[in-house]
Amino acid sequence: MDDAIYYKRTIVKELIPSEALGESRPVRVLLPPGYQELTTYPVIYCQDGEQFFNFGRIATILNHLVYDEGVQPAIIVGVDVDIAKRTSEYTPGDSRFDAYCQFFTEELLAFIESKYPVGATAKDRILAGDSLGGTVSLHLALNYRSLFCNVLSLSGAFLQPTQDRLVDETDLSWLKLYMLIGTDETEVTTKGGSFDFLEANRVAKQLFKERNCQLTYVEKPGKHIWGFWQKELPEALKLFL
Repeated sequence: MDDAIYYKRTIVKELIPSEALGESRPVRVLLPPGYQELTTYPVIYCQDGEQFFNFGRIATILNHLVYDEGVQPAIIVGVDVDIAKRTSEYTPGDSRFDAYCQFFTEELLAFIESKYPVGATAKDRILAGDSLGGTVSLHLALNYRSLFCNVLSLSGAFLQPTQDRLVDETDLSWLKLYMLIGTDETEVTTKGGSFDFLEANRVAKQLFKERNCQLTYVEKPGKHIWGFWQKELPEALKLFL
């Protein structure tokens, strides 16, 4: 097969006005190979959208999966973030977290579902994120379980506030979760300090298992970088598609 087909993609850039955020938010929408408006597609919402496309190479990965492995095509929505506001939007309890969740659940979903042929049930939607992007994805699912039940987490920042939230849950059998963590992620430097992400993910894993989450947990040598996450993305996506 000609390699060129793997790199051919249709990406539509949108600007979504948001009252919740007080500004418009850029998103990029990847239309899959063989895209047809009369088909209904599953949809993957990626936090840090620009990074998922540029460093995660998610468009090329999806093409490979569709052409080589017969994986179901999906629409991918990359939600961009202003790095200066990222921590405040992605961290539970921080200053812009509630506004971001409101934007995501009320404005983003409505915009995408009115314009693109994506499924509109929780099973049709997949939330994906790395580090704090994994955190906000998980909390969106926990807070809005009628909207989301699929979460793909790449080295999620499942630190004490998230662990405390999980302790309050009794049944997570409705949640399908992919967790990737690298064994080299024992000192990850963030704006809030340095944390042992490996131990945090191991603690979270136990909490998920005790609550009957549909969990796929992958722990292997790797650092807190896209070079590690990108290699694992194909298997992660196959789990949901």
